Amino acid sequence: METLTVDFIADIFVRLNEVLSSAIIILAFSLFAYMLFYNWRSSTGRGFAVLLACMCFTYVGDVALFHVDNAQDAIPWLKFQWIGIAFIPAAYLHFSDVLLRVTHAVSSRRRFAVLLAYLFGFVLLLLAIQTEYLVRAPFHLPGITQFRSGSFFWVFTIYFYTTLTWGAYKVYRARARCLTSEARRRMTYLAFSFVAPALGVYPYMLIASTPSLLPPLVLFVTLFLVNIGIAMMIVVMAYSVVFFEALSPDRVIKHNLVHFLLRGPFVAATVISIIQALPERDKLLGVPQEMVLATLIVGAIVLSQLIINFAKPAIDSLIFYRDREEIAWISELDRRLLTTTDLQQALENILTTMCEILRVRSGFIYNLTAKQGPRLETQIGPPNKIEEALVNIDVAKLVEQKNGQDDHYFIAQNNFWFVILKNQTGDRSLGLLGVEARAEMYDLIPDEEEVVDILLEQAEEALEDRRLQQDIFQTLKDIIPDIERVQRLRGAISYAGAPNLAPLTENPSLEQDFSKMVRDALNHYWGGPKLTGSPLLGMQVVQEALAENDDNAAKALRSVLGEAIEKQRPEGERRMTAAEWLMYNILELKFVQGLRVRDIAHRLAMSEADLYRKQRLAIEEVARTLSEMEAKGRSEASTLVHSTENGI
Repeated sequence: METLTVDFIADIFVRLNEVLSSAIIILAFSLFAYMLFYNWRSSTGRGFAVLLACMCFTYVGDVALFHVDNAQDAIPWLKFQWIGIAFIPAAYLHFSDVLLRVTHAVSSRRRFAVLLAYLFGFVLLLLAIQTEYLVRAPFHLPGITQFRSGSFFWVFTIYFYTTLTWGAYKVYRARARCLTSEARRRMTYLAFSFVAPALGVYPYMLIASTPSLLPPLVLFVTLFLVNIGIAMMIVVMAYSVVFFEALSPDRVIKHNLVHFLLRGPFVAATVISIIQALPERDKLLGVPQEMVLATLIVGAIVLSQLIINFAKPAIDSLIFYRDREEIAWISELDRRLLTTTDLQQALENILTTMCEILRVRSGFIYNLTAKQGPRLETQIGPPNKIEEALVNIDVAKLVEQKNGQDDHYFIAQNNFWFVILKNQTGDRSLGLLGVEARAEMYDLIPDEEEVVDILLEQAEEALEDRRLQQDIFQTLKDIIPDIERVQRLRGAISYAGAPNLAPLTENPSLEQDFSKMVRDALNHYWGGPKLTGSPLLGMQVVQEALAENDDNAAKALRSVLGEAIEKQRPEGERRMTAAEWLMYNILELKFVQGLRVRDIAHRLAMSEADLYRKQRLAIEEVARTLSEMEAKGRSEASTLVHSTENGI
């Protein structure tokens, strides 16, 4: 009885391991595709994608082995599995080297070691599939099918753990080189989850080395726990990697990744679990198994999407807990925004209802506030009749007649009834509504007037909302270039000596961005968010000044800016009105001393307009000087890195 219980529990864990292995394949492949699609330009993303590819090969073999009946049928899948196993040490070295390079710790010897590791991985793969030196004839047990270790399997074991340890050390070094708490936090996540792909190979190594060391039940439970840990750590690794060298805001990256995981791997894992959980019978509940399976799969896909959509507000609140009120407002704004088509449809519905109430066939609504000029938003009836009414209408006269009137009423003119649509305060005309005149004079009965009043208010609200939205859109268009600049910079300032900042000081097309950063920092020279949160804090020359400024980043940046200003100072005695002293005097008086523009212009004997022009040129000179200082600092740092890392 006890044996039956142990066997039953062991069989449960075999099935659970099969489900988990399938889920890990789905997760690894999904994240592999995600990295290629969203992070292909990121060297970190590409390195992580190689690790995920190795895991996919390994776990595909695992899932296939659950369904083989004998050792001979298992051999092709065991060899397929070795594609991932042989190359995963090299992938570890590759990924950890990329992390160091992100922090600007470059070593040609390390990169050569990565290349050698990939070549050695190819040799291991050939040995595994063509000879018995590394692995030999497999053994087959329910839930456990693996190659036995060959005479030189110990070589692979030593190589595997050596590369894993070296890779972990390089991740530790990369974390130590991070300067900001945010970068260290993400690198810490990577450090703790770094062993996840290795754990995918660990069960194989354990079984191949000592297949009879552990009782089957203990081994199955161990594999189950390892698989759970692997799945969790892969997600953590992916979460950390997607932020490296990314240009989008953190909020967008988190949202994209979380909802991708929910709508992709989660739904796919649910479907595969249903498939594997169904008993293998020809019929279930009196119908063919295929019908039950298809019904369950369709139901799982549809219901999961509904559940995710329903839970989206709660999920977003958890992801963006600190910004949950703003996120809720943005979501509400997205639902309520009126596009041009939305406005036209809303006005068309209002106009149609009004024409039906008044029992007329023609009408139109004319937008007087459209950014592209007055235009016809919607019309009902023969177009030529509408055009004739618009050509002959005296809009100015109608507006004059409407002014001073609080109530909605129609003005009869040219066989049409017209009404001017105004904003809530009544001080601005929004549009013109016209309907075919059913009589020469305004003759609405009280019931009609009540409904028409409501419809006119709705039309005014729609036009007013659209006008406000157009103002918002125009404002967003104006600030989008600045937003893109900040997004481009966010990936450049997190790590020590990050090379991504270099193009901002070297690429002519980005000089304006760099000059704007310098100007913002100078404007808050003695303190302020544009100094303490400046992207310039990530510059190599600023990081080198930390030690001399009590490790205070703002003070270090201020000292570097002060040094750049001093480099504009000519030789000799200072003179306020001399042309050669003009640039330095403007910088020193405006930003260092903090004098007002009027006082500076008076002291330098120049107009305020001329002062502003010269100040812009002076700031550009400071930006150019900072570029030269940064280039020199990076060159010296690169020389130091190469000299200290040779042989590592």
